[in-house]
Amino acid sequence: MASAEFRVESNHPIAGRFLPQPGAHEYFFSNRALAVTMAAKSFTQPSGEIRVVHVPTGEVVFRKPPARRAEWNEEL
Repeated sequence: MASAEFRVESNHPIAGRFLPQPGAHEYFFSNRALAVTMAAKSFTQPSGEIRVVHVPTGEVVFRKPPARRAEWNEEL
């Protein structure tokens, strides 16, 4: 498999303790499982979607939706 076959990307800076340099908008991986794991364990600030894209085809192979904010419950 060629290097950088998978790209973890977002419109917002991506952060996570396992990333080499948190704060970039994209990271490249040669292994699909590693790319999906890194995306799943990461977050953006402000909240945004994180995608894993197969670089040669452009296919999105994983999507992590933006974090939902806790809504205030009026019943309390």
